[in-house]
Amino acid sequence: MTIEVNGIAHIQLTVSDPARCIPFWEKLCHFLEMKTLIKNDTTIYCIGSRTGILVRGAPQGKTDKKFDQDTPGLHHFCFRARSTEDIDGIYEFVVNELGANIIHAPQAGDQFAPGYYSVLFEDPDGLRVEFNYVPGQGHLGSGGRLDPTGNGPASRYGPDGLTDAG
Repeated sequence: MTIEVNGIAHIQLTVSDPARCIPFWEKLCHFLEMKTLIKNDTTIYCIGSRTGILVRGAPQGKTDKKFDQDTPGLHHFCFRARSTEDIDGIYEFVVNELGANIIHAPQAGDQFAPGYYSVLFEDPDGLRVEFNYVPGQGHLGSGGRLDPTGNGPASRYGPDGLTDAG
């Protein structure tokens, strides 16, 4: 038996600097048409747009550790947008309203999926957040790797996207 999940219900993040991160995340969530369900000095939980984001401060004695993409754990997470215009709008918002550290401005990434378009930035703790748009069914649709006429699973993934050995 298999099941198809209905997306991600919520994401919970632990941050070292809640005084900076909670306002950042609340503004971002409100821009994404989410509403604040829980808010205090150390926690924010926003829901809507078919997901939830909970951000909480690290417990006392554990705030000295900083996020590092290259250690075991979360590398980044990516929200799916409905259009390239949404990606451009998110970029403008995170630059002008949040002052986010931009890893890359909106750009095409056809090496990852047909029509891939994304922006990547960091929150005040350095947690990386991506927003992407992929038209149609991406790799599952016509021209995609997993379409019946596609190349099938890639054997490599990296800066050049999905590639095959050889």
